[in-house]
Amino acid sequence: MAASMPSLCDDLLAETAVLDALVRPLDDEGWLTPTAAPGWTVHDQVAHLAHFDEDARIGAADPERFAGMRAEVLADVDGFVARATEEDRKKSGPEVLAWLHEQRAGLIAAVRDLDPSTRVPWYGPDMTVASSITARIMETWAHGQDCFDALGVEHEPSGTLYHVAFIGARALPNSYRANRRDVPEVPVRVELGAPDGSTWVFGADDAPQVVRGSAMDFCLLVTQRRHVDDTDLVADGDDAAEWLTIAQAFAGPPGAGRQPGEFVR
Repeated sequence: MAASMPSLCDDLLAETAVLDALVRPLDDEGWLTPTAAPGWTVHDQVAHLAHFDEDARIGAADPERFAGMRAEVLADVDGFVARATEEDRKKSGPEVLAWLHEQRAGLIAAVRDLDPSTRVPWYGPDMTVASSITARIMETWAHGQDCFDALGVEHEPSGTLYHVAFIGARALPNSYRANRRDVPEVPVRVELGAPDGSTWVFGADDAPQVVRGSAMDFCLLVTQRRHVDDTDLVADGDDAAEWLTIAQAFAGPPGAGRQPGEFVR
């Protein structure tokens, strides 16, 4: 699927609206609801999105300024995250939601008219602006899922899941490298049942190994919001089966993930 910046921006706004509808009615106690991410509340999840939207906006609009920010963060990543989290907790729930909308609007204004192949800086390797916005969609959906789970509300699947599944399928090599394992030489195809009843396919038609299941469960798995045992995913082939135990759509070290049975269907 060819990248279109207006379409990607519209999908990011659509996913933002879903999260907004969930958290806007919350009272102070609701904002402090613990999520499955240890030590993180609903407030923390939304603040995290706002914080990195602001960084993505700066990266797109002012790369030189971002370069200085990146050097400071990478010098002490854990310390930066801890300090940022504590600082963000000084804001109320409605304030972090307003912050998210402000920064997201600024980010979209900075990138909507760019060529999708334009390179922008990030905390890892530079990436295309299309990949940057796709990653923001994935992050919004994943952190939103934590909020839906915490509040006991069904997270209805939509077409924006395509972007999460796309990143998850492409991240197979990174999943192995992050876990310090050799990347399989045999290709794996992914076949997913989409929310509209169609099938999304990622990978070569003649790939000898295949992962099949619903797009929702695949996205839950690759964002590490569900353990593979709690999904409908099936694998044909040893490499495909192994991948499902370590899959991650995000960069960086492996996450803690979720435990089997943590979420009952």
